[in-house]
Amino acid sequence: MTSRTEWLRTTLLATSLAFTLTGSALADGTVSPNTKPAEFKVTDFLLDNGMEVVVIPDHRAPIVTHMVWYKIGSADEPPGKSGIAHFFEHLMFKATTHHAAGEFDRAVSDIGGSNNAFTSYDYTAFHETVAPSALEQMMGFEADRMRNLILTDDVIKTERDVILEERRSRIDNNPQAVLDEEVDATLWQNQPYRIPVIGWMQEMEQLNRVDATAFYDKYYRPNNAVLIVAGDVEPETVKALAEKTYGKVARGPDLPPRIRPVEPEQNTKRTVTLSDARVSVPSFSTQWVVPSYHTAKPGEAEALDLLAEILGGGNRSRLYQALVVQQGIAASAGAYFQGTMLDATNFTVYGAPRGDAKLADVEAAVDAEVARIASGGVTADELEKAKDRYVRSMVFARDKQDSMAEIYGSTLATGGNVQDVQQWPERIRKVTADEVKAVAARYLVLARSTSGYLLPQQQAGN
Repeated sequence: MTSRTEWLRTTLLATSLAFTLTGSALADGTVSPNTKPAEFKVTDFLLDNGMEVVVIPDHRAPIVTHMVWYKIGSADEPPGKSGIAHFFEHLMFKATTHHAAGEFDRAVSDIGGSNNAFTSYDYTAFHETVAPSALEQMMGFEADRMRNLILTDDVIKTERDVILEERRSRIDNNPQAVLDEEVDATLWQNQPYRIPVIGWMQEMEQLNRVDATAFYDKYYRPNNAVLIVAGDVEPETVKALAEKTYGKVARGPDLPPRIRPVEPEQNTKRTVTLSDARVSVPSFSTQWVVPSYHTAKPGEAEALDLLAEILGGGNRSRLYQALVVQQGIAASAGAYFQGTMLDATNFTVYGAPRGDAKLADVEAAVDAEVARIASGGVTADELEKAKDRYVRSMVFARDKQDSMAEIYGSTLATGGNVQDVQQWPERIRKVTADEVKAVAARYLVLARSTSGYLLPQQQAGN
């Protein structure tokens, strides 16, 4: 079981590639010379109880990835109850009226499969990778725990102790994680993304059975969930099994729209600094609030995606070439755009010095590259190469069923649909150099940024 921060960091690159590849594969069918385009046709349908189902056939290997995405994340939590979404992710592995605690995990292990779950700002997801013959069994377990958990005070207390220890080990004992929390709380002035997914310690300590039961009854319903099945399956089979298992779960009350507090106009530059004896190499990041795919005007999010790729998406990017290769002052430098969010999102640049170079020099060089694009734009050649790098990665994404399932699941859980994924490569191809320059100039303004500095203890006060 993982929190949003850990999951995001380990899958951001793979997911970005998968998004590109999945859409490209579906758009033109050029997945492999030995693969028929029809084998990758995505099927999308609704069960009578409102649960959405997406099937992504891939018959190259006898495995299947089964994911259930609930449209509930930490940004939907009631005030004062931070961490309840992640807490409930843990509780979903407890006993139900039909299965003892641990029985689900043992069943997956006995057949040589794998399972886990993760919580993010906008959704909570549960997933298993098994042989196709075990798909019905997985569906049965997931459908059962959707409504039949047994929540006692003893269960709550035990698992609450687990998440408190998780916070101590993963956040409080990690200087980078502590800084990340403080930067988020500074970047977001009003939006609930400012609150950590795992929760604030003093609020986590107060979570109880009443909180958990109310959360469960409100959000863990088939009409608030999306089922993604990717792998060696046929849509007709998945539909029959889904109706047999999930279809028996009663529909819950309709939930109101997910309307959250929005950001005020940001008009200051803010900095957050943490000095820690455990830090040996200083580093920095600068972030801006920008639109996500769900909130952006047409073409803006795609332009931000390509801006991140050109500016700092890899060893061919401007930041890497300028700071790491040519100037030799940086051990790392890059940029990323976290586009799949329900509300506004962030655009980030970052860097760390190499050798005797100073952090201030690395930061100044990164800022200069950002300003260069905002004022002079990008060339047609580097823009086309950036687009091509996305498309050429197709085969790698097709090799990862879980990445494909994650892209469809995260898109549908944040207000998108199957067509958004399928049409994404076409929209990327339409982005112009002027549009990339425009989003850089509009959004990447230092006077409206938030920077975080992680420094060795001896640099305190510098």
